[in-house]
Amino acid sequence: MTELTNRERMSIPRQAMPAQEAEARRTNFDEVALGFTMELVQQEADRCLQCKRPHCVDGCPVGVLIPQFIAALREGDMEGAVRAMKEKNNLPAICGRVCPQESQCEVKCVLAKKGEPVAIGRLERFVGDYELAQRTCPLERGEPTGKRVAVVGSGPAGLTCAVDVGREGHEVVIFESLHAPGGVLVYGIPEFRLPKGVVQAEIDYAVECLGIEMRLDAVIGSLYTLNELLDQENGAGFDAIFLGTGAGLPSFMRIPGINYNGVVSANEFLTRVNLMKGYLFPEYDTPVKVGDRVAVVGAGNVAMDAARCSLRLQALRQREGAEVHIVYRRSAAEVPARAEEVHHAEEEGIIFDFLTNPIEIYGDENGNVCGMRCIRMELGEPDDSGRRRPIPIEGSEFDMDVDMVVMALGTSPNPLVFKDAGGLERFKWGTVIADEETGRTTKPRVWAGGDVVTGAATVISAMGAGKRAADDINAFLREGIDPWA
Repeated sequence: MTELTNRERMSIPRQAMPAQEAEARRTNFDEVALGFTMELVQQEADRCLQCKRPHCVDGCPVGVLIPQFIAALREGDMEGAVRAMKEKNNLPAICGRVCPQESQCEVKCVLAKKGEPVAIGRLERFVGDYELAQRTCPLERGEPTGKRVAVVGSGPAGLTCAVDVGREGHEVVIFESLHAPGGVLVYGIPEFRLPKGVVQAEIDYAVECLGIEMRLDAVIGSLYTLNELLDQENGAGFDAIFLGTGAGLPSFMRIPGINYNGVVSANEFLTRVNLMKGYLFPEYDTPVKVGDRVAVVGAGNVAMDAARCSLRLQALRQREGAEVHIVYRRSAAEVPARAEEVHHAEEEGIIFDFLTNPIEIYGDENGNVCGMRCIRMELGEPDDSGRRRPIPIEGSEFDMDVDMVVMALGTSPNPLVFKDAGGLERFKWGTVIADEETGRTTKPRVWAGGDVVTGAATVISAMGAGKRAADDINAFLREGIDPWA
């Protein structure tokens, strides 16, 4: 086969991801993106220029060996692609679906300067799915060290840390407060974006290979405190702890009417729909309320997920004329959600009310939501986040006819885990103070990473934090040097 020139590679169009049609998918919870075929994979892999200085790797929080795995795909060497991928990424089938590649690795791609970047995320998903099906490159555990590590939380940060620590030969126990592992991957992200079977398969693969113990329904702060986990004589006797508990405590607006029936947090709503499979009611006994006129306040990925779940529930319950609105106080240009998720929401019929802010929620005589008063906004000077500050327009108040309001305004860590955790310092908004490069907290032998440190962020950034903390934990257990001394 004749090798393509760079000019020829640059002339190949970016391959579109096959997907369900919008009219069909808005009535079901099946996965929207259907995945590449091998033919599409090789056509997309042929677009990669194999740069001598691959900036795409710089954009990846875990440093995936992107040119190497794409080169293997180009040659049809699937095992080679898997080996290159799993050198840095323990959960490729998950990351390929939910990571914001467009603002990380792909934005750094040389092709993005004059056109469309290589579809790195779509190729990553293909590699991850192949490995889950074939299991050609199982993780290998080193010789047992006799050291024990407790990982609190089984979300992306905790899973990544557990795998990297387990590969060193340390005994790892994951404590998960819910009845199923996966953290935000299972309670927050809908089935149509990330099938729960994929999450469970990734977890099972890692746990089986490395002998990791998973303890479910295990609430740290109740079952054990952090001090009890570290106590070698009268407690659980762990040598190190990694906190990857996420940020699951929701935020609400402080406006009149916030306590009416029909005002819910996106976290509760999505947990009922996703983790507790409320979309399969009555097969699963999890009742989930959804209104005929739903307003989702916020415009991040969580807001998109809540809005798109609401739309599907309305369709499944045959609510004729039902509507779902995204209510956001800034403009379309400031929306923090992934562009792909916004695009899919628009295709499915979600209504976007930009430069709009709720100021009051109305209720009827029975205490149920029956309307929401809003005010129009305009954008002023940039605030600390770099986005232009929304300013109310005097006299622009109006009423929205809604019967359900979902608040998707951010989250903070649940404080229960910090019970009797003397020496563990936190910021005033509840997140743990930890070193960015190592994950070390202010409490000896305790590391932390992911949303419990940063607040709500991306899956891959949480994985990066788990990986960096694992490197430091491994060094601490191997060398015995106390960085807190």
